Amino acid sequence: MNGTVNAMNGTVNAMNGTVNAMNGTVNAINGIVNAINGIVNAIYGTVHVIYGTVNAINGTVNAINGTVNAIYGIVDSINGINGIRNISLIMPLMEFLMPQMALMAS
Repeated sequence: MNGTVNAMNGTVNAMNGTVNAMNGTVNAINGIVNAINGIVNAIYGTVHVIYGTVNAINGTVNAINGTVNAIYGIVDSINGINGIRNISLIMPLMEFLMPQMALMAS
């Protein structure tokens, strides 16, 4: 009788060992899944860093273009002021020449 009980206990112990081994396998699989998720998250993070860097470069390029455009605007303003100055210099000369030209035409 004791031998039968001992054999049954041994069978139960063997079953418990099998369950423990299965749990260990599940834990190992979960660890592998977690590692893969960590790698995927690292890749996503790297991609976001690259996007951020590209956006920063584009922002810098836009700032440079804006500065260049501002310089062009300043140059255009200076040219416009010089044009007005030239007109104001020419006007007295024209006021003098117009009557002379009218006399010559008559």
